[in-house]
Amino acid sequence: MKHYELLFVVKPTLTEEEMMAKFDFIKGVVETNDCEIKAVKDMGIRKLAYEIEKHERGHYFVLYYVGPTSAMEEILRNLRLTEEILRFLNLKFEKKKEIAQWEKLVKAASVKKEEKAAPAPKVEVAPKVEETPVTETPKSEETPVEEAPKAQEAPAEETPAKEEAPKKDAE
Repeated sequence: MKHYELLFVVKPTLTEEEMMAKFDFIKGVVETNDCEIKAVKDMGIRKLAYEIEKHERGHYFVLYYVGPTSAMEEILRNLRLTEEILRFLNLKFEKKKEIAQWEKLVKAASVKKEEKAAPAPKVEVAPKVEETPVTETPKSEETPVEEAPKAQEAPAEETPAKEEAPKKDAE
C-alpha cells in the first residue's frame, strides 16, 4: 500500500450543497477502490494563480489516503470526467523521508479538524467598571513649575546691510 495526497480544485460557482456533493463523490470513488482515507483538509476558496475556464478562484480540498497503485487509474479517470473539478494533483510518497513528511501532514490535518469540532472555550467577560471622570484642578491650586535659569545670551551681532555701490553719474 502506497501513501498518497490528492489535491483537487472545484469550481467556485457551485452552491455549498453541490460542492459537498462533489467532494463526497470523489471521497466515495477513493474509498470504493480499496483506499483508506486518513485525513481530509478543506482549504476553502482561494485565488488561482491564473484563470482556468474563466474562473479566478476555486475551492480547494486535500485528501490523504493509503491505497494500492492499481486504484489510481480509476480515481484519476473519475477526476478527469467530473466537469466541476478545475484541476487536480495526485502525489505518491514512496521513500521513508517522504512517508514521514506525509504522516506529519496527516497529523496536522487531523489536529485542525479536531479543533474545528471542539467547541471554543467560553471566555468570561469582566463586568464593566464605571469610569469616574477626571476633574481638572484650577490653575490657582496647581503647583508652580520652576523654570530653569536661562543662560545669558550674547547680543546678536548685527550684520551690516549690503551697501549699494555708488552710481556713476553720466557726464
